[in-house]
Amino acid sequence: MRPWREADAESLFEYAGNPNIGPVAGWPVHTSVENSRGVIRDILSADGTYAITIRPDDRAVGSIGLMAGPASNLLLPADEAEIGYWIGEPFWGRGYTTEATRGIIRRAFEERGFATLWCGWFDGNDRSRRVGEKCGFRHVRTEQKHWPTIGRTVTQHISRLTREEWAGQQTK
Repeated sequence: MRPWREADAESLFEYAGNPNIGPVAGWPVHTSVENSRGVIRDILSADGTYAITIRPDDRAVGSIGLMAGPASNLLLPADEAEIGYWIGEPFWGRGYTTEATRGIIRRAFEERGFATLWCGWFDGNDRSRRVGEKCGFRHVRTEQKHWPTIGRTVTQHISRLTREEWAGQQTK
């Protein structure tokens, strides 16, 4: 993982231009390299958001980030954050997102001091659900929510991981 760079726009467009990616994660399909460059500038350059990269070439193939407190989609208190992630379709099922999620969880609890992390996925996005489960998140609730970025109402499943639960997993 590393911070996003504007030079990642072509790689971002290659993967985020795929209609199998954005809508199941809550954002529209990217339409051009310039669109992707704008997303990097306006959204992905936020503190706590990282490109998921594959060695040895350091190419951005996905994204992971923490949205803290009220900046989250869940309107959380300041000591809690939501994790969001996605990865390009050619990299599905290889464990890269799970590895990145475990890394950002560690940062969130050890370096940023969050008490609780939240993770959501839309109905039918079993890949996202499995990443959360592998990383220790437990389902808390299911709700219907209008998602303006994609212009539709979705069934969203919400899961949670507390610092104490995570710490207990580390000793196993």
